[in-house]
Amino acid sequence: MNHTKYAKGYYMPPEIRLDWLRKDAPEKAPIWCSVDLRDGNQALIIPMSLDEKLAFFDLLVRVGFKEIEVGFPAASETEYEFLRRLVEDNLIPDDVTVQVLTQAREHIIRRTFDALRGVKNAIVHVYNPTSAAQREQVFGRSKEEILQIAVDGAQLLKRLTEEAGADYRFEYSPESFTGTEPEYALEVCNAVLDVWQPTPDRKAIINLPSTVQMSMSHVYGMQISYVNERLKYRDSVVLSLHPHNDRGCGVADAELGLLAGADRVEGTLFGNGERTGNVDIITVAMNMFALGVDPNLDFSDLPHLVEVYEKVTRMQVNPRQPYAGSLVFAAFSGSHQDAIAKGMKHWDENKPKHWSLPYLYIDPKDVGRTYDGDVIRINSQSGRGGVSYIMEQQYGISMPKKMREDFSYRVKSVSDNGHRELLPDEIYKVFTDTYVNVGFPFELSDFHLKKQPDGTRTGDVHLKVDGEERTYEARGNGRLDAISNALQENLGLRYTNLTYSEHALEIGQTSRAISYISITGEDGKVYWGAGTDTDIITSSILALFSAINRMKAGH
Repeated sequence: MNHTKYAKGYYMPPEIRLDWLRKDAPEKAPIWCSVDLRDGNQALIIPMSLDEKLAFFDLLVRVGFKEIEVGFPAASETEYEFLRRLVEDNLIPDDVTVQVLTQAREHIIRRTFDALRGVKNAIVHVYNPTSAAQREQVFGRSKEEILQIAVDGAQLLKRLTEEAGADYRFEYSPESFTGTEPEYALEVCNAVLDVWQPTPDRKAIINLPSTVQMSMSHVYGMQISYVNERLKYRDSVVLSLHPHNDRGCGVADAELGLLAGADRVEGTLFGNGERTGNVDIITVAMNMFALGVDPNLDFSDLPHLVEVYEKVTRMQVNPRQPYAGSLVFAAFSGSHQDAIAKGMKHWDENKPKHWSLPYLYIDPKDVGRTYDGDVIRINSQSGRGGVSYIMEQQYGISMPKKMREDFSYRVKSVSDNGHRELLPDEIYKVFTDTYVNVGFPFELSDFHLKKQPDGTRTGDVHLKVDGEERTYEARGNGRLDAISNALQENLGLRYTNLTYSEHALEIGQTSRAISYISITGEDGKVYWGAGTDTDIITSSILALFSAINRMKAGH
């Protein structure tokens, strides 16, 4: 790898101002323009069919896009027919503007205008490359000649629009802006604006694309700032960004470009596009949302967006894609799970004004995700906090603190041995199989106890020992103590430090109770058991049997 073959392919502005960097967030959302149906579509291995494009257009409208680039109508019959279908089936809402891309060639522009017949609101987007590399290597033309191409295209677009009796808005892009000298790009854009003579009532769009990312993002921001401060007709111009992602910095380019004065962002859902893709509008918009700025786009059901997107584009959303990936809210680490569980409890109990949970940048519910299935995920790296959260939230089981630790080790062992994540139902099964109503070798059949004048309880306990019926006399300070004494006296069992707790099962089984018991065996180990029954006393005795049976088995 010879790094010396590479040099900076970008140009710093001749004058630099950095006051725009004092801002810490955009004050409001930009105008968003989706280019999924054009820029995104042309980057697909199999471009979308007409019906798929219609489905995607409908999705973009539902999300709230007011400007949508629908294609390059002169490029193919499918592109042309798609726009005509939108028009003829009246599928374009009155508050949505469709954008079309065209080269500055008369027959192509005329074909584009044919496709636009009947459209109420349209933007015609014309472009030509301006970078030093394109001028020298592709066109072999001077700066003056390249500028004239842009001016001729702007004049042609204006003349044909007037001939068509249309009121289309215009957009110009100095393609490969990031490889163009900023002062020259400014000169070209101002020359185009002189042709169009935009007004506040009919603004022109100057789009400065990071066609290929060539610099760190602050340099792109400085390039945008330079042009922003020197554009003619500034109050009649919408300054637009179109960042690509060659350096993996598309989102950073967009955010710094907005701070530097841009009004508009062109991009795609999930960052689809040529090479490494376009800027991901979802990430930029949700980053604003997380800073308390309304993005004016509705991403409250990202799982549905992922489903439609993957279906029509045949692309896959990365599991770690910000906000939308299947694993972006998932916590497998025990310490993370514990902090999240405690944070959620604090949130529920205190209801603070602003979100600030550990490890969760935003509330997953805001984008259509759930805590149980998306946040706390259990594998061999998980701890008692996450396991306990799943058991309590989904099954109403709130184990004693020490039992949580014992249970978490068992869950981690199952996950580790299977080399996989465990789903909630599998975790619940580990719990019931391990602790609940364990009936061998000692199985409770029945018990009858009466309270004596001195407060003690006496009676009989009926049980099976290895399947054989037995009955023992029981006496103790309470029911549980009486039966515990009977078992130790008659079965040769020895244990100490019996602890007990119980609660009602509040989720799905409101008529049942669950009890937890721990005992310390002669080997010094602590054994836990649990029992469930409609009667709280019976559940406690079943929990005792479970603990004793686990001790007997050495579990």
